[in-house]
Amino acid sequence: MTDAPQAVASVDLNRYMGKWYEIAKIPNRFQKKCAGDITAEYKLQKDGTVLVVNSCLDDEGKRMVAKGIAKVSDPVTDAKLKVSFVRFLGVHLFWGDYWIVGLDREYQYAIVGVPSRKYGWILGRRPELSNEEWIAVKDILRSQGYKPEDFERTRHLPRQ
Repeated sequence: MTDAPQAVASVDLNRYMGKWYEIAKIPNRFQKKCAGDITAEYKLQKDGTVLVVNSCLDDEGKRMVAKGIAKVSDPVTDAKLKVSFVRFLGVHLFWGDYWIVGLDREYQYAIVGVPSRKYGWILGRRPELSNEEWIAVKDILRSQGYKPEDFERTRHLPRQ
């Protein structure tokens, strides 16, 4: 499959904001030190950008945090964004694609991908998806040209 995955038709950014748990991902180099308990929090800023705060636990149980910024690159759908976690002298560098290619009607899970399909994330409002949600997510992944077996489940600590 050579065509890029398709972003969803429309995203309500206000509903998308808040805390998401990483459910699974295609393993990547920039999350190599994350052992589990991975979350992403999004906050819409007054200038229309999105503050992104990703966090995880490393192998020793220490919380690591990466702050970045996202900007909408497709204002018609709000489903395609560019994200940067590298800042130098107040300027964000190295922008990466963040395409929402699957989204639950109630905003309980989302699938994020990139045009090359090299990266992919499954996010949920809770640390686990129901069986029905997993079936729906796998169907979306396949329809978008991803292989569900390429996604590695994320370990989350039990909630107190």
